[in-house]
Amino acid sequence: MKEKKTRKPMGRAGSLLVSLLITAVVGFVYFYVSLPAINLQSGDFYSFLLLLCVVYTVSVFVLSAKPLDQGEYSVVRTPREKIKEWFQFVKKSCLPVLILFAAVVLVAIVGQIISMPVFRASAYRELLTVQTGDFAADVTQISFNEIPTLDRTSAEFLGDRQMGTLSDMVSQFEYSGDSTQINYQGRPVRVAPIAYADLIKWFTNRSSGLPAYVVVDMVTQEATVIRLSEGMKYSFSEPLNRNILRHLRFQYPTMMFATPEFEIDEEGRPWWIAPRVVKRIGLFGGVDIQGAVLVDAITGESQYYEEVPSWVDTLYVPALIMQQYDYYGTLVHGFINSILGQKDVTQTTSGYNYIAMNDDVYAYTGVTSANADQSNLGFLLCNMRTKETHFYTAPGATEAAAQRSAEGVVQDLGYTATFPLLLNISGQPTYFIPLMDATNLVKSYAMVNVAQYQIVATGTTVDKCEQEYIRQLTDKGITQVELLPQTEAKGKVAEIRTAVIEGNSFYFIRLEGEKVFYSLSAAQNREVVTLNVGDTVTIEYAQPVSNLDSVPLPSIYDGYTLYIN
Repeated sequence: MKEKKTRKPMGRAGSLLVSLLITAVVGFVYFYVSLPAINLQSGDFYSFLLLLCVVYTVSVFVLSAKPLDQGEYSVVRTPREKIKEWFQFVKKSCLPVLILFAAVVLVAIVGQIISMPVFRASAYRELLTVQTGDFAADVTQISFNEIPTLDRTSAEFLGDRQMGTLSDMVSQFEYSGDSTQINYQGRPVRVAPIAYADLIKWFTNRSSGLPAYVVVDMVTQEATVIRLSEGMKYSFSEPLNRNILRHLRFQYPTMMFATPEFEIDEEGRPWWIAPRVVKRIGLFGGVDIQGAVLVDAITGESQYYEEVPSWVDTLYVPALIMQQYDYYGTLVHGFINSILGQKDVTQTTSGYNYIAMNDDVYAYTGVTSANADQSNLGFLLCNMRTKETHFYTAPGATEAAAQRSAEGVVQDLGYTATFPLLLNISGQPTYFIPLMDATNLVKSYAMVNVAQYQIVATGTTVDKCEQEYIRQLTDKGITQVELLPQTEAKGKVAEIRTAVIEGNSFYFIRLEGEKVFYSLSAAQNREVVTLNVGDTVTIEYAQPVSNLDSVPLPSIYDGYTLYIN
């Protein structure tokens, strides 16, 4: 009977070479999939190094170990001898790697310790500079055609529904849901790329790229699919080298990035904005943003900007600003006070929204006390491009309390309040809250006074909601309405409308060449019932305005005296 051959152990040189090859292959696969930054401030980089050390050590041990109880290599060893032999093997083959492993662990531990807020409280507090602002002066009243009437959920619902209307795209592409709020040509919109429907659709369409993106107007609630003359080759839906994260990592292997945001410039060209992440405290602490890499979504060309172009709106994200303010507010008197005593300690509330002002996007969030009660001390506005941050003192209800107050007014309709948007209405900080039905469509609007959240106005349009809100402010004596000197209007009657209001008949007269209506009570001006289109009249009226010049004038003026010429 032929004797079975026994395997001889691989020589030391051979085992080292094969182990290096195995380590390189595993390292490449891990790097390609996980994309760690080659940076000592990146936690992923330490995980990558530790993985390589473990793979190399295991490979060398497996390839160099002698088979036990087989032919000439059979040997009976005590546990003590086995341990001794293993240490000798490690000393000969893997000691440098194990030293590297220990050094990596030590650096990571020490780096974490020296970056902790308990030792660097003042440095953490200085991450964010907060200025005190005057709300009425800084936040100008937004006109009706600038007020966003959607939240992110409802905007993305509209964007997804719009994709379903495009028969030539719906079978191949889908709405990505990865939208970004920006100012585009002076209007607040959300933009999002489309995505490949599945891997097969990617394979058949990858040569031409993604042919369009979706724009949702946050004011008019209109969703539009913008077709491109040349498709986008770089996106999150690309599985291989053109994946935007992989493309960035291969071009900038040492940079750490926040999640890239999709934007379009003023000409409508699509870009990916990849904020560069830096750690400003110790080795791992004090996360901040320093410039960004702008990647052309069509060609893949990229460039790093220390100061990004002015059309970029989303360099910072609200979550980072809220984290930095929480350091600013909680560490006001040191780390110990943030835990015990908590004197003067403040923190942000749980949500945020966006405000468009001066062609920039600002993030809004409330500021409350350490007890996180149902009242706010004020709120923050932060420019998402420059990180310029202002705190405005405005004691009042939290956003959650305002949402419940708005829902209480329409509880019979079952509408759900979205997260509020902060507006300046008649000089008053006001929560503006779109109200959605069960299908995520906005059906009504509410305005809730921040200081007195029992003042709630609702309306099916923003205009009606604001008019009712201003009326309530006036009735409560919060704002004053004053009358300008009496004025008169002359001309031919172009249009007559009638309405019965609270049991009284009113005639609404529009003169030729004017867009406003004059409201005349039939009880006070009986001759109004005899008017016909084309009659020449003189109407004396007082034009009501708020005590703030920035408040838009109403479109209906109350007439007091009518003369038929």
